[in-house]
Amino acid sequence: MASFTNLGDLIVRDRDMSKVAVIDLGGEESPREFSYRALDAMANGVARALTKRGFARGDRIAILSANRAEYLAAYYGIMRAGFVAVPVNFKFPQQTIHLIIRDSGAKLVFCDPPRRKDCPDGLPVVTFGGKGAVGFDAFLDNGPFDAVVPAQGEPAMFLYTSGSTGTPKGVVLSHLSHLWVVNARLAPGLDKHRYLIAAPLYHMNALALSKLACAAHATIVLLPQFTARGYIAAIERYRATWLTAVPPMMAMMLRESDLMAATDFASVQFVRMGSAPVSQSLMQAIHRALPKAAVTNAYGTTEAGPVVFGPHPKGLPQPEMSVGYPHPQVQLRLVDGDNRDAVQGVLEMKCPAVMNGYHNRPDVPPPITADGYYVTGDVFRRDENGFHYFVGRTDDMFVSGGENIYPADVERMLERHPGVAQAAVVPVEDDIKGTKPVAFVIPKTGQSPSEDEIKKFALANAPAYQHPRSVWFVDELPLASTNKVDRNQLMRTAAERVKSMQGAS
Repeated sequence: MASFTNLGDLIVRDRDMSKVAVIDLGGEESPREFSYRALDAMANGVARALTKRGFARGDRIAILSANRAEYLAAYYGIMRAGFVAVPVNFKFPQQTIHLIIRDSGAKLVFCDPPRRKDCPDGLPVVTFGGKGAVGFDAFLDNGPFDAVVPAQGEPAMFLYTSGSTGTPKGVVLSHLSHLWVVNARLAPGLDKHRYLIAAPLYHMNALALSKLACAAHATIVLLPQFTARGYIAAIERYRATWLTAVPPMMAMMLRESDLMAATDFASVQFVRMGSAPVSQSLMQAIHRALPKAAVTNAYGTTEAGPVVFGPHPKGLPQPEMSVGYPHPQVQLRLVDGDNRDAVQGVLEMKCPAVMNGYHNRPDVPPPITADGYYVTGDVFRRDENGFHYFVGRTDDMFVSGGENIYPADVERMLERHPGVAQAAVVPVEDDIKGTKPVAFVIPKTGQSPSEDEIKKFALANAPAYQHPRSVWFVDELPLASTNKVDRNQLMRTAAERVKSMQGAS
């Protein structure tokens, strides 16, 4: 197995360099195919050009773009040259984009043409697909480049958190931390796969899989952004074998029933979901749609990486709703108050992928314990065989009449109803309980459950305090920039609906 030293230098050059590395469905015209030789040359061209401009080791370089092959080339080239890559969430408002780029201290921005208007003034900009002197092709300095060998703990990238609870924080991740992630996931046979990536490359999920595919010498089918119909069409057309997505993306795909029925999914062998809770009904629907595929419910964090759980050491089958058994190279514990060996509690983890810290944020105490564990803020429970199950985020938890309610827990219960495709639960204010749960529900195709029916189902299948006091049926749920359900937007909508109901009465 290859030995990698720089996170931007993951191409194994003694393998077939004419093999297709990226089938790019973005850019100004698509599809475009890039061989490993072409991807490697672009990354070297970026590294040489940045070095020639005189940037200092450790300088930050931002990327503001939808997914495309040049994005990966820039990302790799920045790190090869000893600079720090800063992928920026282009779905943020312009003010937040400027804040992130300013906070990171970026010295240059790579962008695609639609995002050029969102780049801050006063910084040099290189435009993917752009013509003339400011275009990416003109910027490249073609030729060989020897990747720098990073020092212990030297930063490779800053990934900014979504900022749903305040100003986005720059998570500082080192070369060695994510080389460990690559090596922990690398396995024989991965080179045979075609990985379909539609999650944004500013997100850990897509970046980590792109690096794994590159190190494995596999092929990436890269969509510029996720659309359900585009995703389905790409699976069949490009014979994707490995799908990775957050659960709302899969739920949106399954709702395209006409296209699903007309599509050949025989190529799909693996589906890996993460970054948000998975319901039993969604899991069953995926199995029905992709009967030959192994479906994994995974877990990871920006601050500590995607390698957390894996198969059971005794070969026990993973329960469908579990995220797996603790990975052998990761130390985990569930903490409930003073109990550090709880059956249910906040997950704390220690592994080589844990971040260096938050960039430029002395106001935010790093969530690292004195003995080196990262405090995830996610509540899990474990069963008698050591399998772990996601319960909910401490950030999302709310108290109703003295009872702790985790929305994900209630959502999974509601989604067991035969008429419910997807549910989202949020709190609204209540004079007596403090807050109380309400639900937004997407009915299954051809089903039309009533509000009363959903409430009765909840009362029959969960503690009474968890049942939603109002149920609103919707065609879709709002998504945040990471394709997870936007709970903040739902809370605003719920508060407005409750207010109008009170006004009507």
